[in-house]
Amino acid sequence: MATVITAGNATNGLSLSADNTGSFDFKTGSGAGISAMTISSSQVVSIPGNLTVVGTLTATGGVTGALVSATPVASTSGTSITFTGLPSTTKRITVMFTGVSHNGSTAFNDQFIIQLGAGSITTSGYVSTCVTTAATTGLLLTNSVSGAVTFSGVWTIALIGSNTWSQSGNISGNGSCQYSAGTIALGGALDRVRITTVGGTDTFDAGTINILYE
Repeated sequence: MATVITAGNATNGLSLSADNTGSFDFKTGSGAGISAMTISSSQVVSIPGNLTVVGTLTATGGVTGALVSATPVASTSGTSITFTGLPSTTKRITVMFTGVSHNGSTAFNDQFIIQLGAGSITTSGYVSTCVTTAATTGLLLTNSVSGAVTFSGVWTIALIGSNTWSQSGNISGNGSCQYSAGTIALGGALDRVRITTVGGTDTFDAGTINILYE
């Protein structure tokens, strides 16, 4: 338990329920309230909702955000995999491939790409390069790809500001490592990430894809 302080409201007045654990639980809302902030006996502060700083926030011990893992998706069917519902507070996304392949060939339209979106997927305006190949329809992940090869890799996509995102990462497969980087300016706050191919017609047939966001 903890010493619980519940804010006064239309249902109840300000209440205090004390114990000797050395921790605090601050509750707001109606009725019994819900936890808005907790302070543990070791001085760890937890805020379940969003934190808005009006003045200056100084943290001598550092500030860490919640790193959230989406649900891994088997990349064994379909022409694209989309992760939706990312919060507007997202500042960084990590896209991960393990043993991913599709039924395409080695043509440019068969290269893997990441597309971002704000309400809907953005399919143009990207400035992206992988080794010596460039793309404008997505963040290019591969310079060459074959349906007979599985690929694994990790890419980081970070918010620069004003809904502009920058990406870099590496992918391995077919005995080589391919590096990529790119950027895209969205029309609003990012809320979705899609993995597909340049042409959008190749079908995934092996592997797993997942993302982390924070």
